[in-house]
Amino acid sequence: MRSPAARGPRDQSVCSPRVEVLRIKLLSSTPVASSMTLQERFELAVRNSAEVITVEELRALLSGEKDLKAYIGLEPSGLVHLGTGPIQAQKLADLSDAGFQVTVLLADWHAYINDKFGGDWDSIRACGEYFVEAYRSLGVPDETRYIYASELVDDSQYWRNVLKVSKASSVARMKRAMSIMGREEEEAELDASKLIYPAMQVTDIHTLDLDLALGGMDQRHAHMLYRDLASKMGWKPVVAIHTPMLSGLQGGGRMDSWDLKMSKSKPETCIFIHDPTAAIEEKIRKAYCPPREVEGNPILQFCQFLLFPRSHRLKVEREVRHGGDVIFEDYVGLEEAYVRGELHPKDLKGTVTRSLVELLEGPRKYFERRPEALKKVQAVLGA
Repeated sequence: MRSPAARGPRDQSVCSPRVEVLRIKLLSSTPVASSMTLQERFELAVRNSAEVITVEELRALLSGEKDLKAYIGLEPSGLVHLGTGPIQAQKLADLSDAGFQVTVLLADWHAYINDKFGGDWDSIRACGEYFVEAYRSLGVPDETRYIYASELVDDSQYWRNVLKVSKASSVARMKRAMSIMGREEEEAELDASKLIYPAMQVTDIHTLDLDLALGGMDQRHAHMLYRDLASKMGWKPVVAIHTPMLSGLQGGGRMDSWDLKMSKSKPETCIFIHDPTAAIEEKIRKAYCPPREVEGNPILQFCQFLLFPRSHRLKVEREVRHGGDVIFEDYVGLEEAYVRGELHPKDLKGTVTRSLVELLEGPRKYFERRPEALKKVQAVLGA
């Protein structure tokens, strides 16, 4: 299997959901950037990503001598789940180790515009505090900076730039970018504030003076909007790295279908990072995992994007009468065996359950020791 360094991640407008990953232990300790070669830093920055825009620009950044800045914007809107938390935490750690100063923007104003928690500011802020704890529990480096959007919007220049972005774009383009909010274009007809959201996200990137923006594939429209407008406005280009989106537990359909992705607004589709063992077991037991079928299969996606990047192998334990234990050295081999019918869904689910329980042991214990932030959000959600 060739690494992303050998063939490069995809750099095009539409990315295949079948993403090859490097088999490097999740949140493993890596050398500091100063002791790594350019190629090692590049491989670290791009591993387990679905798309890089552009590879050439990223290499140029890493080969320069300036201090590099990267960010991810997180809308405080609910509980952190497998579809975002571990994958994004890994990428933040990768970028930090590759030499970027990493910022997590807790987008409280954006959450308000997006009607999260009914627009209640106290609940949004409580969720922001929980997000900080959640990403720390997942191993994001201690030097990561957390700031609220509220800290940016107090500057009048911020709003000048929001207006500049709005004037440089069209209503149609802003409506198309509303998909970053999980909203349909028609919703702007009832609430014009929805059109401000994409302009704010573009302004966030400029205000933070970033070199790289990280997000899931659902954030692609916002990052491309920034890149398209940057040349018009005399702003520097920013590299975008997008992580894969995971299907919800209900599965089915294409992996890039936003309606079927794991979503905290649909708790029945999620495994949360602090779920107890019994809850993980029950959710996996009920999850969509038809024999021989790959498309929209969340159990196989967990293997591809969460488990193999963490380990060099995956051991499936099964009874001797069913073939005995088998070890897969990479995801491709596991998928091929599954498609041929050599691996039963029940045996695969058992392996994934055990592996996820182990993967989430850190966050689970973290919140057992420090439950306050989680309990506040759960109380608001009625969870």
